[in-house]
Amino acid sequence: MEKTIQTDSGIVIAPVYSQPVAMEEQPGSFPYTRGIHATMYRDKLWTMRQYAGFSTAEESNKRYHYLLSQGVMGLSVAFDLPTQIGYDSDHPMSEGEVGKVGVAIDSLEDMEILFKDISLEQISTSMTINATGFILLALYIALAKKQGADLKKISGTIQNDILKEYAARGTFIYPPKPSMRVITDIFAYCSKEVPKWNTISISGYHIREAGANAVQELAFTLANGKAYLKAALDVGLDINVFAKRLSFFFNAHNHLFEEVAKFRAARRMWAHITQSLGATDPKAQMLRFHTQTGGSTLTAQQPHNNIVRVAIQTLAATMGGTQSLHTNGYDEALSLPTEEAARIALRTQQIVGYESGVADTVDPLAGSFYVEALTNEVESKAWELINKIDAMGGAVSAIEQGFVQDEIARSAYRYQQEIENNEKIIIGVNKFTAADQAAPEVFRIDDSIRVIQSERLKSLRERRNNAAVQQSLARIREAANGSENLMPLVVAAVEHLATLGEIADVLREVWGEYK
Repeated sequence: MEKTIQTDSGIVIAPVYSQPVAMEEQPGSFPYTRGIHATMYRDKLWTMRQYAGFSTAEESNKRYHYLLSQGVMGLSVAFDLPTQIGYDSDHPMSEGEVGKVGVAIDSLEDMEILFKDISLEQISTSMTINATGFILLALYIALAKKQGADLKKISGTIQNDILKEYAARGTFIYPPKPSMRVITDIFAYCSKEVPKWNTISISGYHIREAGANAVQELAFTLANGKAYLKAALDVGLDINVFAKRLSFFFNAHNHLFEEVAKFRAARRMWAHITQSLGATDPKAQMLRFHTQTGGSTLTAQQPHNNIVRVAIQTLAATMGGTQSLHTNGYDEALSLPTEEAARIALRTQQIVGYESGVADTVDPLAGSFYVEALTNEVESKAWELINKIDAMGGAVSAIEQGFVQDEIARSAYRYQQEIENNEKIIIGVNKFTAADQAAPEVFRIDDSIRVIQSERLKSLRERRNNAAVQQSLARIREAANGSENLMPLVVAAVEHLATLGEIADVLREVWGEYK
């Protein structure tokens, strides 16, 4: 009996594919299966980003300057957990976490240090931040104004995808309804004030990291995207305007062909979703996405094997048509990446971009009977899940009912069972293991960072105009109880040196916390 081989999503792989494939679609044309640009990387490579941020703003600024000197085209900021969930560094809840998984940002003064000698008009910045994304965007805008930048020219992305936090990652603060209100406030504000800014990066990355397979990652991400489109339409925004500033953030795993198929299917599906909701402008129908190589695929055992994994995932992302890419350091299963690991990760992208030939032609795997069939099958299975979610009332309702969380948990459990039963081979973990493994150098963050940040906050509160701060916080409280757009008020508050925690706490008082 012939062995059955499946992808992680349960798609059975045939031993050979020979079915004729219709190839009328062209890159740059609806529904964009083959890419959103007619020439793709022949004219311009994807943006090479490296996700970085740790310790204090000073230390992160040094890493950014190093990465820029090594050929990074855009910055990607990692924030520590207190910043992500709206606590200042001196808050009791912040103890033990300040500067650990990202940089600590409490105020506009921290933001100035973070981007010291970096022109915000000249670079594109991605910020992985959700519950407090609106505050970090306000800080970035306030800094751009201080630099004298033209706000119409500054570009970048805030992740700002709260639905996947409820489903997969957990760094939420407020209940779903006010959280969605903040997101639509950002859409409306940015469309007028910072029109080149991508106002949301709808993230499948963390859904996949939580244990979803490729089909689930695709389906749940696009279902969340539909929910954001509908929320914006419900408050009267024009889909042909705001949908142009939506972007996506996907994971790249080791199954090269399923990942390429996933990216191709994602573009086609999103084109039909936006069209069905009234988008007529081609740019509003295009799915633009950033990719990060899969953190959960990295192993602490034989960590240098991860360099090869990251290279395969880089090929998947680029052959799948990504617009920007972050490659993980080989040591990230152990700690934050060392400078050496960050450099190798960047060089991986550069070698693929400049030496491999991947960039020479558009959609290089198009026409492969296998890839075309896999693209169709991934799409079909993803639509099945989206239709189930729609029947429940949409993504918000499906998350509230626990459907998405249960599906991810089942997938994660099944995958771990396959590893433990040796049905799924992980090199260095359950096959080709090594008894003697030298522990590589790891990057540690000192707990003294909290003391430094706390002293900085104490000084800030003594020097600033506290009456102006309280007045600006009162305006935010008033708007949160009503319907006025919060973004201009938050920008004004951070310009008066209100802290991230103070702004987040005002909204905690009004909206409560989601449990």
